[in-house]
Amino acid sequence: MTTTSEKPLLVAEGLGKMYGTRLGCRDVSFSLYPGEVLAVVGESGSGKSTLLGLLSTELAASSGRVLYRMRDGTLTDLATLGPAERRLLMRTDWGLVRQNPADGLRMAVSAGGNVGERLMAVGWRHYGNIREEALDWLGRVEIAADRIDDDPRAFSGGMRQRLQIARNLVTRPRLVFMDEPTGGLDVSVQARLLDLIRSLVAELGLAVIIVTHDLAVARLLSHRTLVMRQGRVIETGLTDQVLDDPREPYTQLLVSSVLAA
Repeated sequence: MTTTSEKPLLVAEGLGKMYGTRLGCRDVSFSLYPGEVLAVVGESGSGKSTLLGLLSTELAASSGRVLYRMRDGTLTDLATLGPAERRLLMRTDWGLVRQNPADGLRMAVSAGGNVGERLMAVGWRHYGNIREEALDWLGRVEIAADRIDDDPRAFSGGMRQRLQIARNLVTRPRLVFMDEPTGGLDVSVQARLLDLIRSLVAELGLAVIIVTHDLAVARLLSHRTLVMRQGRVIETGLTDQVLDDPREPYTQLLVSSVLAA
C-alpha cells in the first residue's frame, strides 16, 4: 500500500458520461496511488462499469478527465493520447481482466501464446525466453506446464480466468483494471481465484481498480471502496470502514442484504 507522500498514479476529475439522455455516471473524482487497490461497488446499473470504461479509455468522457502518471513522472491527460499511444499503454503499463475471459484472451491461440504475445508487445523476441517466461507464469497461476500448448477452448472457466490474469500480469504493469473477475464462477473456484489475485497483487505491488457487486470481494482485495448509485459516488472510504460502519442508507442496505443472505 502506498504512503500519502507518494504522488497519485491515476486521477479522475469530475468524470461524467451520458448515453444520449441516459446518465452513465456523473461528477466522479478520486485519486489512486501506487500499490493501492480500489473497489467500485454497487448494484447493476449503478454506473460502475461505465466508470471503468472511462478510466481505461474504452469510453470517451462527456465531461471531466482522467490523468495518468507516465513512467517519466509526467501526469498526462489520457484524452490527449492518440489511439496507438493508448494501445501501447494497455499492452505494457496497464492490464485489463474482463469478467468473461473469452473477451480477454485469444481463444484460438495456445495458453503459452496468449502469455507470449504480451511479452512480444514489450520487445521480447527470443522464442526460448518467451516460452520459459510463459511456463513460469502458467505455474504461478496454477496451470500445469503440460497445458502450455493447449488453447483456452479446452480450459474450464476458472482456468481461463487464471490464464487471463497471467496474460495481463506477465509484463508487470503498474495499473490493472478488473471487471467482476470472479463473476460466473463456482464459489469454490472464486475463493481459489481471489487468493491468487490477492497474493499476486501484493507480490507485484500493483495498483488495481476492481469493479464488483460482491462486497466480500471488495473486503478481501481492496484498501478503499467507492459505492455507486444511479451514476454517482455516494460513499467512499477505507473498505473496512465503509462495510462495517456505512454512513449512507443505500450502503447500509447493500451490507445488510449480504448479511441476510
